[in-house]
Amino acid sequence: MEKTFWSIYKTFFKIGTLLLGGGYVILPLMQNEMVEKKQWLNDDEVCEYYALGQSVPGIIAANMSIFVGHKLLGQRGAFAAATGIVTPAFLAIVLIANILKELVELPMIESIFWGVGIGVVLLVFLAAKEMWNKSIVDKFSFAIFAGSFILSAILKVSPMFTIIASAIFGIIYKTVIVKEDKSL
Repeated sequence: MEKTFWSIYKTFFKIGTLLLGGGYVILPLMQNEMVEKKQWLNDDEVCEYYALGQSVPGIIAANMSIFVGHKLLGQRGAFAAATGIVTPAFLAIVLIANILKELVELPMIESIFWGVGIGVVLLVFLAAKEMWNKSIVDKFSFAIFAGSFILSAILKVSPMFTIIASAIFGIIYKTVIVKEDKSL
């Protein structure tokens, strides 16, 4: 598919209109648009950009769109993707800001948000499943996952320290242990 400023903008605008529920929902949407439909990326690249999007401060969807756009068309692509992903949310806020309070209290709208919430849970599950399949590939990656889970969920250690510790262990593993195995 053609990688022009406008095609990138339109693709990310489309993703932005479907992006209900936060950054975790973007993974299946990006995989569908970028890998299956447009063939601009492969599955591994989508997972890598998603991980990068989570690793830097800011909105995951916007971060990820910037990385993908930059890969596709450099700085112009990054600008097109970031603008495209945030435009639907910006327009929605501008258009309904004055009536939002009354609108949300309507029983019909509450039912819609309830249904959307259930759909978002499914999309988060699919994103977690996709990341699990791409990330947990050996005993070491499972050990990092288990240790991170214990630190975060049970011991309530700050996610910042868990991420830093995981990164350090990954660096040590890839530079020391894997290098020693290759030299044998």
